[in-house]
Amino acid sequence: MTDSEFEQRAAALLAKTEYGLTDLAEIVTLLRSERGCPWDKVQTHETIRRDFLEETYEVLEAIDCASPEMLREELGDVLLQVFFHTDIERERGTFTLDDVADEVCKKLILRHPHVFGDVKADTVDKVLSNWDAIKKDEKQQETFADTLKSVPKVFPSAMRAQKLGKRASRAGIELASADDANELAKQLIDRGETAKAMLVLANAVRLRGGDAEEELARACDSFTERFEELESSGRTLTEVAAAELYDY
Repeated sequence: MTDSEFEQRAAALLAKTEYGLTDLAEIVTLLRSERGCPWDKVQTHETIRRDFLEETYEVLEAIDCASPEMLREELGDVLLQVFFHTDIERERGTFTLDDVADEVCKKLILRHPHVFGDVKADTVDKVLSNWDAIKKDEKQQETFADTLKSVPKVFPSAMRAQKLGKRASRAGIELASADDANELAKQLIDRGETAKAMLVLANAVRLRGGDAEEELARACDSFTERFEELESSGRTLTEVAAAELYDY
């Protein structure tokens, strides 16, 4: 990109009062050009990997806060991450934003044959069953073990544990109930196998219809609030029984 071309494209952006998706793509391209930002143009997938994760968590916080304004801003930050990573690959000649959109559109059409085809699926369970079968075929997963291995290792541990348990259940291996899971967890703890107990407990939550990651997050919030209450009560913290903090 010549200096003249850069200036023309930058001026065109500055002349606008409202922007769209094509403008965001253009801004990212200019930021990473030779005349662009010293920081932006040296970034790689690896250097901004953490940023993507942090922005995603901020979207979740916006959802929890039920704030449309906050959600709009945080979704924009995630969108920027998508455009940024895609622009890195565009520069390498591997794929573009249109390629990304093309792939996800094809995936949605393929995985919704009850909408875009003649497959019958009039319940949520049938839809999910079809989805799993199509996904397994797409990814050439020949065994149930393949489906477990496909759960990303970078997931938060409670989330990963729950997804592994759910996929194992689809193969026919399932804990009898949440109560049975709790009993098994106690046995594992007694044997000193705490990590295995945590995996079982995550699936006990699943069997109750809950989300282990979200419930643990709420428990952490409550723990912090309880600690604040105890500290502000005027009591000497060293005299507070641990049960008052952990079991309330």
